[in-house]
Amino acid sequence: MSMDFHDTDPQETGEWQEAIDVVVERTGVDRARYLLQKTVEAAAEAGVEPPDTHTPYINTIPVSQQPAYPGNLELERHILRALRWNATAMVVKANRKPAEPGGHIASFQSSAIMYEVGYNHFWKGHDHPNGSDMLFIQGHTAPGTYARAFLEGRISDSQLENFRIEAAGKGISSYPHPYLMPDFWQFSTVSMGLGPIMAIYQARFLKYLENRGLSKKAENHAEGRKVWAFLGDGEMDEPESQGAIALASREKLDNLVFVVNCNLQRLDGPVRGNGKIVQELEGNFRGAGWNVIKVLWGSGWDRLLDDPKYGKLLRQLMMECIDGEYQNFKNKGGAYIREKFFGKYPELKAMVADMSDDQIYYDLIRGGHDQAKVYAAYHNAVNSVGRPTVILMHTVKGYGMGEAGEGMNISHQQKKLSSSQLGKLRDRFHIPVTDEQVEKAEFYQPAADSPEMQYLHARRQALGGYLPNRPQNFETLDVPDLSLFEALLKDTGERTMSTTMAMVRVMVAIARHKELGPRLVPIVPDEARTFGMEGMFRQVGIYAPEGQKYEPMDANDIMPYKESQKGQLLQEGINEDGAMSSWIAAATSYANNHKMMIPVYIFYSMFGFQRIGDLAWAAGDMLARGFLIGGTSGRTTLNGEGLQHQDGHSQLFAGFIPNCMSYDPTFAYEMAVICHDGMKRMYQNGENVFYYITTLNENYAMPAMPEGAEEGIIKGMYQFRKAEGKAKQRVQLLGCGSILREVIAAAELLQTDWGVAADIWATPSLNELARDGAACARWNLLHPDQEARKPWVTQCLEGAEGPVIASTDYIRNFAEQIRAYVPGSYSVLGTDGFGRSDSRAALRAHFEVDRHYVTVAALKALADQQQGSKAKGAITAKTVLEAMAKYGIDPEKPNPLYA
Repeated sequence: MSMDFHDTDPQETGEWQEAIDVVVERTGVDRARYLLQKTVEAAAEAGVEPPDTHTPYINTIPVSQQPAYPGNLELERHILRALRWNATAMVVKANRKPAEPGGHIASFQSSAIMYEVGYNHFWKGHDHPNGSDMLFIQGHTAPGTYARAFLEGRISDSQLENFRIEAAGKGISSYPHPYLMPDFWQFSTVSMGLGPIMAIYQARFLKYLENRGLSKKAENHAEGRKVWAFLGDGEMDEPESQGAIALASREKLDNLVFVVNCNLQRLDGPVRGNGKIVQELEGNFRGAGWNVIKVLWGSGWDRLLDDPKYGKLLRQLMMECIDGEYQNFKNKGGAYIREKFFGKYPELKAMVADMSDDQIYYDLIRGGHDQAKVYAAYHNAVNSVGRPTVILMHTVKGYGMGEAGEGMNISHQQKKLSSSQLGKLRDRFHIPVTDEQVEKAEFYQPAADSPEMQYLHARRQALGGYLPNRPQNFETLDVPDLSLFEALLKDTGERTMSTTMAMVRVMVAIARHKELGPRLVPIVPDEARTFGMEGMFRQVGIYAPEGQKYEPMDANDIMPYKESQKGQLLQEGINEDGAMSSWIAAATSYANNHKMMIPVYIFYSMFGFQRIGDLAWAAGDMLARGFLIGGTSGRTTLNGEGLQHQDGHSQLFAGFIPNCMSYDPTFAYEMAVICHDGMKRMYQNGENVFYYITTLNENYAMPAMPEGAEEGIIKGMYQFRKAEGKAKQRVQLLGCGSILREVIAAAELLQTDWGVAADIWATPSLNELARDGAACARWNLLHPDQEARKPWVTQCLEGAEGPVIASTDYIRNFAEQIRAYVPGSYSVLGTDGFGRSDSRAALRAHFEVDRHYVTVAALKALADQQQGSKAKGAITAKTVLEAMAKYGIDPEKPNPLYA
């Protein structure tokens, strides 16, 4: 319907409106909503297009429905003064130092009241009987969080002095980073868009724990645990910010509250200068089924909006103005607002004729700066049942900063305020600091026995303690010995299996364990059948908050698609970001829910780090503990799928994250040892690491674990097989994942065709070998007067005869990492280039990593080593050419990097 539709019968329109008013008055808003819905349905059946999902540009909660404010507004304003000042002072002081480390002032100034109302009246701490709320704090407002923790006595003035000065270990981090402040921050949020999607899946995981009986549900919904995510309106353009809002509605996550700070500005300028971001977001969220609350106008506007003569015209004007204009209104003062806003209609200009310019500017504030309006929205949110809530808060970026950055395009970058500008901020909010303190930007802390400080502590004690806070009394699990996976340690004989199936058997063994079983959280992005996990549908069930309301078409099969409210497996659909966010929720449950879980997220390795790398980095920051399984890994194992599916670099991505332990096993026993080691380290010993393990879809017989191999498997390298007997020529062959079997085959060719003995080394973690080597090199650099440490690679190969050749299913850089620690000659083969569809054998030949290329590379290394030798039986260039001819290798074939 056109927005400029002409009302041909105002009397009839008025009667309809009056009827709704009567329903609201007599039976409440729920009944009114029901009648409107039935009316819309009837209209749709008659062929009438439904109205859009936007409401007028006014507060959602009318004054008549605002609950009374329960707090002491005067004391809370005293606290706010200290917070505003200290948050600003710490950034200003930091940037008076030579380092000039940056920081943000404007974001917290625009959202200070939104946080304070929560801290004083809503957010439960860890000592609350129902458990703590989870706060996803907007990263750029971190100075405000530190300012409050300073008043609470949880952060010292010395730490504030070292804001963003962390290298010496005395400072505090720029943004929320649990890795850097593990007893303080809960979530990493400043990478835009990650906070919203992670918050949705944290809320979903709380429901998961409740439905599975692993955590208690509050008797009173309003008192139950909630997930609060504070977001910026500019941040909502990130695809992750709104990409999962339908799931929140579909699963009725009434424990989730989004608070979007609509200060109308992003980093460079307006978010929607030519439109209205609040209206856009309202339409998106309301259409997705959320409870949408708009908090646009402060209490000073109430009498104007309720004016019986011109209130309706004012509401019309509020809708007509666009965000670029609203930014100007707050930036250019009361006189400008009088002329450019109210002046658009003479009647409205006359309505404020009795107000001074200062009254227009200071009394007619945006809703997000009004404690009563914010409280009403939060009260509605925590009492809303059956759907998530989004609160759209209209604010001003840099509120109170005046000429230093209030409503200005430069506000986000503003970090240096002059003494004069600081003084004006002091005067604006009546902050009790002297001119001398202003000059020095000294921190301000009210006396410990002052009414405001007593109030601050009393409110937090009443709500269960201080936030954010990450208590360290984590649960641990008793992990059985390696016999838990005994079946995977044995020779399979003629039976074949893949390492992906070995991983599934690891999960099955955990699921069957009495104590560990309930903690297992299998996660798949709609690929369970690809990975052979369909048996778990019946064994542990697929989580569905409302159970299974239908009979699946395969109900009579051995492995039906079984959904259950108590199901363990999280089937996330084709949604890697969502699946990873689910994994993060489970992997941080030990800290956020005091419940240690064992999440195992299995996915196509190509669609892992390459697609969700930012979330994986955040997982490391948030000290996640769990297993990521990159299935169908390697460039040549997923034959037929082609370029977009064939992974030759995920192991390198994993190596970028310091607390990610990454492995590329070939055999089932390696998988068992790696998983067992991970469980011991993470769940029993409490180490803040997580594991990335790549697995294959290639079936073959699995050998028994060689005696004494465990240590080498964990460290990343062990001798799989030593060539028997003496030989004039010997080489050392290294391999992992799918290509280790090609290396084994190459050893046989070398012996049979060329009389060269080859010792075979399995390298299930080249990343761990590289880290160990770098650590040894660093220690040796810093301890020149002590005996040098030897990397594990060096220890393994020291004294071994002949050149070393490594071949993997990953790009060359993967194996190149250890070159500095390999004694002697070292040659590397890898799968550099785009993948393509073909058989495994053809792909390995194309990328020059198969048994034939390994053999030729070994012969070439020997020829180089023996160049000029006159000894009988020496390997020469001629030998290499003969080998190439024998194996059909074309020396002029295109380089696979560019082919």
